[in-house]
Amino acid sequence: MIQRIQTIYLFLAFVVTGILLFFIPLWTMSDNKPYYFMQSQVYTILLGLSTTLSLVSIVYYKKRQNQFVIGRLNILLNLILLGLFVYRSLNLSGETPAVSEKGIGMFLPVVAVVLLVLANKAIKKDEDLVKSVDRLR
Repeated sequence: MIQRIQTIYLFLAFVVTGILLFFIPLWTMSDNKPYYFMQSQVYTILLGLSTTLSLVSIVYYKKRQNQFVIGRLNILLNLILLGLFVYRSLNLSGETPAVSEKGIGMFLPVVAVVLLVLANKAIKKDEDLVKSVDRLR
């Protein structure tokens, strides 16, 4: 399980969506208070689902097809989350008193999407290898 590269990618996606966002704010308010994802229930639910899907995908290492589908769902979920972040940042520009500075935490779903795409690519490669070996039998 751990020797497969997709497990490493999925674990890094878990770290990005489940651990780093506790320490990296999404943006900074005008009164210099950081805004974390936990302050919005929608962001908390979506990031919790993304983290859970990453862990479930790691556990399903013997079921590559299910792992691939879960990875695609996770990519879709992170793209929705990124869309919400972009929508929020465009509605509240830097000149308004609500938000003074956008943080790097808004772009962590992009990192998660890249890691999940790499994991799905490796899962697909493993599945193709198993199918080619089955053909030889």
